[in-house]
Amino acid sequence: MSAATAPRIGFVERYLSAWAALCIVAGAGLGYLLPDGFARLGRMEVAKVNLPVAALIWLMIVPMLLRIDFAALAGVRRQWRGIGITLFVNWAVKPFSMALLGWLFVRHLFAAWLPAGELDAYVAGLVLLAAAPCTAMVFVWSRLCGGEPAFTLSQVALNDAIMVVAFAPIVGLLLGLSAITVPWATLLLSVGLYIVAPVLASAVLRRAVLAHGGPLALRRLLDRLGPVSLAALLLTLVLLFGFQGRQLVAQPLVIALLAVPILIQVYFTSGLAYLLNRAAGVPHAVAAPSALIGASNFFELAVATAVGLFGVHSGAALTTVVGVLIEVPVMLSVVRLAVASRGWYEAGAARTGGRGDLVH
Repeated sequence: MSAATAPRIGFVERYLSAWAALCIVAGAGLGYLLPDGFARLGRMEVAKVNLPVAALIWLMIVPMLLRIDFAALAGVRRQWRGIGITLFVNWAVKPFSMALLGWLFVRHLFAAWLPAGELDAYVAGLVLLAAAPCTAMVFVWSRLCGGEPAFTLSQVALNDAIMVVAFAPIVGLLLGLSAITVPWATLLLSVGLYIVAPVLASAVLRRAVLAHGGPLALRRLLDRLGPVSLAALLLTLVLLFGFQGRQLVAQPLVIALLAVPILIQVYFTSGLAYLLNRAAGVPHAVAAPSALIGASNFFELAVATAVGLFGVHSGAALTTVVGVLIEVPVMLSVVRLAVASRGWYEAGAARTGGRGDLVH
């Protein structure tokens, strides 16, 4: 990532957990007090795609995608061990381990305390969360832990390219194994609407801006769009928690139980990626963002797909919203662990041939 496009950590990002918490409380409260208004917003959809959510998600992710230069895929070879480990965790471990955790906790350990008619939907929501690696917030997490910008950029670009073709088949496979009927038309529409179209639009816009004004013009555009993206994220939280307001207030135990497999998944996948990178002698500046990319979720896509497949008031939508609820504070805790363990990590990486850090 060039200096012109490196994300800045501003006041809102620095205290994002607090802002997110306020929006969550506000959304749940408004949804509880004004159920009819949120019900009308929930009915604003085309082909099961909720239009207000779709608009906010576009405003949220396009500014983040503008930071990605897909030509950075050429740099994959430079950090092939870190890239390989992240891809292994993202695509060969994470979706399947979450499906297993969903089966274990939702269908068995917690089944007696969960609404019986929503068990399939809860598992589907967990699968949707795990099947898409994070795109937008990874840049912030990487910056906070001192990650190598070029690696983060290459990994996000590669994950987005893979997600275009792999998200729908993996979700379809795992939901099929869970005996849940998959509406393929809606799933493919969600992939096109929330991955393919934004990626293409942002790539075209980035190329046009660079062609006419260069990196400085791109920096100015990103500076202007940054607050828009964060505002869209916070408004999305208000809207999503408003849709689920009555459920959140009426079912606090359900929220707590659904958070358990998500928390286990985050710490398991981040720890696995971190340890594999250490064993392979990968520098800490690559291993830290690798662990964060492996653990975090593209919750914008998960929420949108859950809403499209099952509806805004479904158990699947509620599960993905729980993912949003814990994403920011949990990922900040992973960042702190990565930073605090750097000395221990580098001592082990040096013994296995790593250099401990990258030369910038």
